Amino acid sequence: MRVTLNGEPAEIGDNGTIADLLDSLRIGRERVAVEVNLDIVPKAMYDIHRLSEGDKIEVVHFVGGG
Repeated sequence: MRVTLNGEPAEIGDNGTIADLLDSLRIGRERVAVEVNLDIVPKAMYDIHRLSEGDKIEVVHFVGGG
């Protein structure tokens, strides 16, 4: 299905979850936040939040430093 991922058109598997998407992108869940259609999705929901055709997804990486 077609979605927008970090501002770019992308094709992802049908009926996948946020966890599935992060796994396919090889992104660990520990240091990211995910927003779907302008709503931040809690990490506890990554395994059950299903993505849909046309969703706008932003994956933001946290960077540490001092």
